Amino acid sequence: MIRFTSGDGDITFSVRVQPRASRSGVAGEMDGALKVRLNSPPVDGEANDELVRLLAKIFSIPRARISLLSGQTSRSKLIRLEGVSAESFEEVINKLGVDNA
Repeated sequence: MIRFTSGDGDITFSVRVQPRASRSGVAGEMDGALKVRLNSPPVDGEANDELVRLLAKIFSIPRARISLLSGQTSRSKLIRLEGVSAESFEEVINKLGVDNA
């Protein structure tokens, strides 16, 4: 189950990143965090940029509404999505095939 908090129209959740993967995409859930594989290496913020682009595509929101709150140099990151309701977050997570019951 992906743990998240919601408030003021924002969603905050954890992401566990696997850089230098063969393909980019959501890999499931890991310890309450969304596990994401990224093709980019963790050099000069490339993996963080790819993560933001991927999340923007998945949640159909502009990149400007995605904030990396912590974990800039770590595989574990805290992400905030602005203007996303808890219901739409859970709907997208379920469509991705990640069990969020």
